Amino acid sequence: MDISVVVPLYNEEESLPELFEWIEKVMNENKFSYEVIFVDDGSTDHSWEVINKLKSRSEHVKAIKFRRNYGKSPALHCGFAKAEGDVVITMDADLQDSPDEIPELYRMIKEDGYDLVSGWKKKRYDPLSKTIPTKLFNYTLRKVSGIKLHDFNCGLKAYRKAVVKNIEVYNDMHRNIPYLAKIAGFKKITEKEVQHRARKYGSSKFGLSRFVNGYLDLLTLWFLSKFGRKPMHFFGLLGSLMFFIGLVAVIVVGAMKLYAMNNGMPFRLVTDSPYFYISLTMMILGTQLFLAGFLGEIISRNSSERNNYKIEEEI
Repeated sequence: MDISVVVPLYNEEESLPELFEWIEKVMNENKFSYEVIFVDDGSTDHSWEVINKLKSRSEHVKAIKFRRNYGKSPALHCGFAKAEGDVVITMDADLQDSPDEIPELYRMIKEDGYDLVSGWKKKRYDPLSKTIPTKLFNYTLRKVSGIKLHDFNCGLKAYRKAVVKNIEVYNDMHRNIPYLAKIAGFKKITEKEVQHRARKYGSSKFGLSRFVNGYLDLLTLWFLSKFGRKPMHFFGLLGSLMFFIGLVAVIVVGAMKLYAMNNGMPFRLVTDSPYFYISLTMMILGTQLFLAGFLGEIISRNSSERNNYKIEEEI
């Protein structure tokens, strides 16, 4: 099969028939073998009934329905697991992504050899309250990941099949999929300028909280990519450093008192010095961080994923 189109959706009953007809038209014109996988993320409208009608008239439709709303990342994860096409294309169900982009995205994967092609909505039809935080998040993600993309969160993306089968999209990690792909060893990542259409039906399902969650997920992903398999390298180093500084500070406080005593100078009890308690706190925190690293190493050593290395090919 040439293409799997994965469409996560939540309460998009009005747009689904038009979207599928558009995808069907593009596929037939280009003679692609294809499947369209709708993932209903617990919709409360008639989206599932609409999908069933589409399924009854087309063998190309596949669908998954969640019992409740889990989010876009779980929807993509399940859609990726079901996809069988050589190239997997994701797009939103709100008609803001154009299926006319599919042939070129497919060509870039198959002929140009890219692992992932991310859409770039250079001209957007979104309010400033959405575009400004998006630009800030994309800038941060470019710096952290080292991937030179303008729009990491664009729903319109194309993947080589091996990519979607070797990454795990969870929580709200769909915003970081290019970074996930890079961590998994897929480095041929690029972008394509795509058309962004104004929303035709309904309203956006995402609030401003997604930007806060995006930064927290990015921090988690960065930490796991750096220290997920070797937590002692982070916690152990930081804990040892704090303990050593605290120990030196305690010795200095005690030495200052002994010096004052031996030279007939006025002195006070070590416990009267605030530096003593600061030093003691640093030693305690350092010990706790070291133990956290040690426990992390024990958990990592017993993880079933510890030696799960992705092998490209064997001969």
